[in-house]
Order: sequence, then structure tokens, then C-alpha cells
Amino acid sequence: MSEEAALHTQGEKEGVDPSRPSWPEYFMAITKMVAKRTTCLRRGVGAILVKDKRILATGYNGAPAGLKHCAEVGCLRENSSIPSGTRHELCRGLHAEQNVIIQAAYHGIAIKGATLYCTNKPCVICSKMIINAGIKSIYYEEGYNDPLSDQMFAEAGLEISRLRL
Repeated sequence: MSEEAALHTQGEKEGVDPSRPSWPEYFMAITKMVAKRTTCLRRGVGAILVKDKRILATGYNGAPAGLKHCAEVGCLRENSSIPSGTRHELCRGLHAEQNVIIQAAYHGIAIKGATLYCTNKPCVICSKMIINAGIKSIYYEEGYNDPLSDQMFAEAGLEISRLRL
């Protein structure tokens, strides 16, 4: 059993308060709070990187630092009727997974071997960054239909688990 899987079952062990969340449940709940910082008009997504039960960085989706938010200038994707899951390059914002990796790099935090917790399953663009960043496993709550992302995670040997709260 992997360390993360063992952590997930911690609350089930005898003598542990069953109302106490497992570590993955705890971290997933935090991603929901992070997502509330979004500046995206379409969807709030949050992500955190964790290693040794410690939060390394957080990220949410929105415009780059110092630039106007979509709430101020409008949503390019909405205005152009671009369907969700397509043409990711036509957006002012960064994805939460991109932002959490960037925040760690900006602050000099090593993330190799970390676990990513995110409110939504990563898209293929984020998947490539996650793989190259050396992230070892992912927990997500909401699905996202991207077969290429699934294929790449499998090929890279990343552990990916859906965790619904």
C-alpha cells in the first residue's frame, strides 16, 4: 500500500476518531477554500501541493498577477462562445494546477515527489506540466473528460485518484 493510500485509511483504524478526516480528505477540503479565490467567471478551481503532510504551495485559476481579472474585462471564452474543454489558449487565465507549480517555483520550493490535490481533474496541458514537475500522485474531486490526459498520466506512472467529499 502506498503512503498516501495508508494515510487515506488512517481514520478507519481502531482508536482514531471516525469523524476526523483522513489526510487526503483534509487536503481536498482545503482545495475548495483555495478555489474561492478564483477570478474566473466560468469555474472556480483550486490546487495545493503537499509533501510529507505539509502544504508547499497553493494555486487557483485566474489572470496573471498584476493583470486585470476577467470580472473587470469580461470572459474572452464566454464572449466567443468557446465550449468548455476546448481552445485553452484563448483565455486570460492560468489554470490552478499551473499556478500552484508556478508559485512553488517563484518561491524556490522543490516539488519533486509531491502530491497534487485539485478540485478538478487536470487537463492535458496541465498534465504535461505535472509530469515534468516530478509530481508523483494526484487527488481530484470533479471529473474532466480528457482521454489524452488520462493516457499520459498512465504512461508516466502517476497515481491518480478521485476523492469525493
